[in-house]
Amino acid sequence: QVQLVESGGGLVQAGGSLRLSCSASGRTFSRYAMGWFRQASGKEREFVAAISWGTAYADSVRGRFTISRDNAKNTVYLQMNSLKPEDTAVYYCAKARGSTMNQYEVDYWGQGTQVTVSS
Repeated sequence: QVQLVESGGGLVQAGGSLRLSCSASGRTFSRYAMGWFRQASGKEREFVAAISWGTAYADSVRGRFTISRDNAKNTVYLQMNSLKPEDTAVYYCAKARGSTMNQYEVDYWGQGTQVTVSS
């Protein structure tokens, strides 16, 4: 069983920055792709970023968000810069079954953390 615990969400003005963290239990954290998804009110959950051997980003966040991981700490981060009101959502940390990340490959989700960007 794996537990994912997110932190770092909050309220920020447009143009500001936040860093999300996701701490994972388990000894083999480094073997798996990790990612971030988000779900805005009334919308479907969408992919934001993933990290495995490399990184991948949604077009809407590329150049503003950076995903990274510290395998020694079993933690994955999402640095979010130049935030926009449309980034407002609940952000979820996700662990994949293997080295590929998409919604169908996720076997564990975090509980979510709210990010609100005011205009």
